Amino acid sequence: MIFAPDFEGVAYRMHNPKWAYEPASGAGAGAHGGRANRPGVDALYLSTSTETAINEYRQLSSLLPPGTLVSYEVKVGPLIDFTKGYDAGNWGAMWGDFFCDWRELWFYKKIEPPSWVLGDMAIAAGAKGILFTSRLAAAGVNMVLYTGQFGSADAVRHYDPASLLPKNADSWKK
Repeated sequence: MIFAPDFEGVAYRMHNPKWAYEPASGAGAGAHGGRANRPGVDALYLSTSTETAINEYRQLSSLLPPGTLVSYEVKVGPLIDFTKGYDAGNWGAMWGDFFCDWRELWFYKKIEPPSWVLGDMAIAAGAKGILFTSRLAAAGVNMVLYTGQFGSADAVRHYDPASLLPKNADSWKK
């Protein structure tokens, strides 16, 4: 594994408006799993550009569903740097499957995605997350942050100076 220096900068995420009241929890991915986290492991997925965040939210659709774009001030590390992709000289063979179709494997075939095992390995190695390239935005970079691994020096703060984000789920009760 290749470790990156601590990440300190701005990152972005496009949220489903229903969940914008907990923009830094990682609980949504923790409930269902994500590319590099299994259910039960809270993870916050961010992008280093607004374009990438929007493309990741839209996925492969030509239409963009309603969303709330949130900026974050991030200071966290160490992170695994997988932005140059798989190279047998630097990575174990399993890293070649990081970009597997984890949804297909888990939700349809009921097979544990290898990318979940890689997330487990990153956490076991002391990483707070993984940096990786976007498959949906040219030159885009994403990161998964394991919020349960944060220490006192780590910080992820959503930027909401006018308190425009909802404070709880009451807006969505019918």
